[in-house]
Amino acid sequence: MVGLKPVYPVMTPEKKTLCFGWRVYGLGIMALGLAGLAFRDFDPGQPVPSHFPFRTLLAFVAGVFLVFAGAAIQSRRTVARGGAALAVFYGLFVVLLLDGRLMLTHYAEYGIYEELSMQLAIALGGLIIYAASGEIDATRSASLTRLCQLVFGVCALIWGGAHFVYMNMTAPLVPKWLPPGQVFWGYFTGVCFIAAGLAILTGVKARLAATLLTVMIAIFGLLANDRILLTGLSSHFNWSECALNLSLTGVAWIVADSQPRRATSSR
Repeated sequence: MVGLKPVYPVMTPEKKTLCFGWRVYGLGIMALGLAGLAFRDFDPGQPVPSHFPFRTLLAFVAGVFLVFAGAAIQSRRTVARGGAALAVFYGLFVVLLLDGRLMLTHYAEYGIYEELSMQLAIALGGLIIYAASGEIDATRSASLTRLCQLVFGVCALIWGGAHFVYMNMTAPLVPKWLPPGQVFWGYFTGVCFIAAGLAILTGVKARLAATLLTVMIAIFGLLANDRILLTGLSSHFNWSECALNLSLTGVAWIVADSQPRRATSSR
């Protein structure tokens, strides 16, 4: 009718549906907790001072917490609470209080930023899970997820840079039988980390980049961490490195799932 304006549907963002990555993430967290309980110590990525009061008891509590939080991630009924708990634990306790304290005294060392970024990535995984499954509106969920994606992109840049700064420690992790050589793969994977970080930050082929990054981190676990573990089963560090790799594989998978799919045109 004349004088009436057409009404167009309002497009509202929808929450992302996460696939299998959150289960891998939860298994990695449980493995970190079990390693801490087995060795009666904090995860090496949680640098609690050796003279801290009741340190062994607190390490036990932290291990139990990680096991239960990782188990909570496995159930759709409790996944949001598990994600939120891990985001708070790693974001406030590990990143700010522990690694943040070290960064104040070791700010000139690249290694502290690499370690901090790995712990931060675990917090980001929990936060994206909460954004996807928690009782928050879709608009806020989308904003929170995008923020986590951007920060994860920065983490990937830091990991790539570490391959160049610490090539003397990166190259020996590559199996000697893998052609064309250990140093080549050290530099190549460093470039891949940086490329993936840039793709996630810019949104250009971000889903593909995060998916390939997931595959690369998983391959690291199979070719490097698992091989090292077999040569040192009595080392807490070796066990925790394998568990950390599994956790970060889950985080990268979660980031890939949270990226928008390629739109299909309709006629």
